[in-house]
This record gives sequence, structure tokens and C-alpha cells, in this order.
Amino acid sequence: MKKIAILSIDGGGIRGILPAAILVRLESIIQELTGQPDLRIGDMFDLVAGTSTGGILSCIYLAPGEPKKAKFSAQQALDLYVDHGHEIFDRNLWRLLDSGDGIFGAKFSNKALDAQLTKYFGDLKLADLIKPSLITSYEMTQRRAMFFTSADARDDDGSNFLVRDVARATSAAPTYFPPAGIKSMEGADYSLLDGGVFANNPALCAYSEALKIDFPALFPTCDKTQPRGARDMLIISLGTGSVKKSYRIEDFRHAGEIKWLEPIIDILMSGNSETVDYELKSIYSTLGAPDNADYYRLEPKLVRAASEMDLATPENIENLKSDGLTFAESNKTLLREIAQKIVNHCMAPMSAAPASSAASAPAGALVH
Repeated sequence: MKKIAILSIDGGGIRGILPAAILVRLESIIQELTGQPDLRIGDMFDLVAGTSTGGILSCIYLAPGEPKKAKFSAQQALDLYVDHGHEIFDRNLWRLLDSGDGIFGAKFSNKALDAQLTKYFGDLKLADLIKPSLITSYEMTQRRAMFFTSADARDDDGSNFLVRDVARATSAAPTYFPPAGIKSMEGADYSLLDGGVFANNPALCAYSEALKIDFPALFPTCDKTQPRGARDMLIISLGTGSVKKSYRIEDFRHAGEIKWLEPIIDILMSGNSETVDYELKSIYSTLGAPDNADYYRLEPKLVRAASEMDLATPENIENLKSDGLTFAESNKTLLREIAQKIVNHCMAPMSAAPASSAASAPAGALVH
């Protein structure tokens, strides 16, 4: 029986270029291994999860083209950020003055983002995504975590939404973009914030979601196992760049709300991602070989690029892309190992190349 292959992508604003670039390389390797140049990232995984920028990427990967096939390539997903990131994170002088750089209002208008989401998704509905999904957001009126899942959307119009609205909701980062007001297909109203406020790394949420889905029934011809735990899952979790900005106690001993605003967002996001990684490492460490090597956390370093989530200058966009591709090149053996495992557990029958002879990474290995 084949394992459930899960892709999870963190939040991180314009730093979404990093995982997007890595996935361009992973897609290419799988196409090479299978001899199928038309395969897409969305064709290769059984469940895709994302928060914020990772949620937008997840929706792009799972958008349908031909029946039950992904429409967009990994390169087309990357193009959203490379070609339009400067429009989405446009720091014009009027907005800077009007918002007080995020103190008195959202730093950025959502108009450019909405235009790109409409371009990619049109009137596509969550229920129409080609694979199970989990996209995080937070309902600020009802005060509860909200998970957009295509499995629920197929069963209930109350859980079905326009994909462009899902992508807008998951990326409505406080101080960066205004909250998202959206409606379900039933007409219920929701007021939503970026899922990064509680699950910047959605990999553990994806793990829980996978336990609920009847994969053998969903894909009856694919020999998929019914997941009962980590042993039945291959999890590939991508970060958006390791950032360890130091904060000195002397600078914050008498700090108030305004001064704490930026560091607390940074600490909450990175702390959540690290916690989820720790928990999944612990879960997989309880398994025996080879199952204990089926959790991968890929967290590229920021070498040339700046750490700001909204710095979308042409120079920084190019540096982010370069850092992502450099990570992929430096870890090409590992990516090939991951690709081979994905092929081995891929839903569609394939003629896979011989398994890589590379030694498996330790369980939950954090790769830089």
C-alpha cells in the first residue's frame, strides 16, 4: 500500500519565493524520474497544505486544468511573486503616510493582490481543487481557527468558497493587508485574518487532516493506505527562510505596544514554525526505519535576501529567487531522494527510475 504524500508550505510574505523556487527544482526532478514532462506539483501529492503565502501557492498548485490534472506548473506559481510581487507589496508614499507604515492602518492595499488572485483563479471553487487541501485562516468575529478544506467543500456548500477568497483570507496578515470579508457558497459572511496568527507552519494541521480523509475511497485505483498515523505518511514541509533576528532586552525593557508590534509578529511566526517542526520530529522519531525518515523539513537560509516579509524590490526578489535555487542546488541529492519517494507513492501508475542510492536523511532532518 502506498503512503499519503503531503506537501506543507509556511507563511512568509514575499519570502514565498524561496519554497516556490525549490518546488520548481523538485518538479523538474520528478518529471525526469518519470519521463513525464507534463507532471505538475499538484499531480504529485495527495494533500497540500499552506498558510498565508504558502496558502496562495497551495491553491495555485491544486487548480484544475485538464480533468483531474493540475493547471499550473511550479514555474508559473513562482512567476506570481517574481513578476508581480512589487505590485502586491507596493510601498507608495501616500500609503506609507496614510498608514503610518502599518501603525494607523494596513501597510498595503489589497487591490493588486486581488487582481492577481482573480487572474489565477477566476470563479474557481474550493470544491473543484484536484486534491485534498488544507488552507488556514482565523475568523476574527467568531474567534476561531478556520480551515479551508476541499474535502469539506465537496460535502457542504457552507464550507465551499471561491478559491480567490480563500487565498485572500489566508494571506490577510495583520498590519500588512486589511482583513478579508468573504462569503461561503451558502452566503454566510466571514471576517478573516492570516492563518499565520496561529499556524504559520501548517504541517501538523495537515497531518491531522490526513487522518480524517478516506484516501482509498477517494482514489480507488491507486492502492493508497488509509492513514492511521505517521507511519502511513510522507510529509514534505517547506519553510520560507530561517530568520533569527536578535532583540536586546535593553531595547524592550520599557517598550510599549507600538515598539512590540513588529518583533511580536516575527517571534510568533517563527516560534510556531519551530514548535510544529519539533512536534513532527518527535512523532517520527518514535517510528522504526525506514518510516522514521519520511518527514522532511526544508528551511533555506537567507544569504543574499533580506528577511522582511514585504520587501519586494527588484533586487530583493532576485536575491530571494537566488537563495531558493542555491538551496536546491546545494541539496540536489536530498531533493532527488524526496522525489524518488514521491514517485514511489504517487497515485498514478508510473515507470520510476531505480531508487536513489543516497543514504536517507535522519528523521525530521532540518536541512540548510
